[in-house]
Amino acid sequence: PVYNEAGNVEELHRLNKATLEVLGEPYEIIAVDNGSSDGTLAILKKLHPIRIIALTKNFGQAAALEAGIREARGDIVIIMDGDLQNDPRDIPKMLAQLRGGYDVVSGWRKNRFDSWFRRFHSYSANWLTRKVSGLNIHDHACALKVYRKEFISNVTLHGAQHVFLAAQAYRRGAKITEIEVTHHARKSGLSKHHFWAGVKAIADLVVVRFLAPDTRPLVFFGWWFLLFLAVGLALTVVFVMVSKGIFFLGLALWFLLVGAVFLLSGLAVELLRRNNLETRGERPYVIREAMER
Repeated sequence: PVYNEAGNVEELHRLNKATLEVLGEPYEIIAVDNGSSDGTLAILKKLHPIRIIALTKNFGQAAALEAGIREARGDIVIIMDGDLQNDPRDIPKMLAQLRGGYDVVSGWRKNRFDSWFRRFHSYSANWLTRKVSGLNIHDHACALKVYRKEFISNVTLHGAQHVFLAAQAYRRGAKITEIEVTHHARKSGLSKHHFWAGVKAIADLVVVRFLAPDTRPLVFFGWWFLLFLAVGLALTVVFVMVSKGIFFLGLALWFLLVGAVFLLSGLAVELLRRNNLETRGERPYVIREAMER
């Protein structure tokens, strides 16, 4: 996926082409232009070999990735950012790991060229993602990953859900490993990542967790309902048998009310999830043109 990366795409294509040709296997390079306004698309049209998917506007990185994944014809899909911070020369060792018995190989930017704030933010986000998703890798947000296509071929990505694509594959039974990869400082263009994007990603993490095939939202909310119900009933007993204070009665009613909210929330999410799974098919992007050079 590329958005306003006019200063990077030509060199990125050169590195990809040089790396992939050495492997001696069939390959394709797909660039999804996400409504760039700096001439990125014009530069892409001068490159060869390349497949270009030009979206009508900037639909976000997740939508661009989904478009590229759906267009990919190979059985192995390699994803990376278009800012030259990922290094295509890491691809051969990642493919070797994949063919060693894995379904997903995730890059780990152990030595990062980012500000201390961004590194701290990334560390916190990765800790939370490990806890929620159950996938214990260091760097969920590293864009450089290698997938067997069957685990991601029918995904629908919204918001920042592309960050958790490996976690989705994990929930589908993919065998996942990670490997240290090179990380470069950005040389051209502006970063599209910022603090609020990370905040929004937390909400998408919860959505991804509930959309996993083995997730039952009603069960999750049901446990919270039972917890609040038990506390509410205990406080009611305290009110009746020990104290006549209105405080305990009010507190008991509050716990019972919150418990009911959790139960109703579980029912609502369960119904929405099933409806989403049954009606999924709408694409979160529009393609203006597609070409192959």
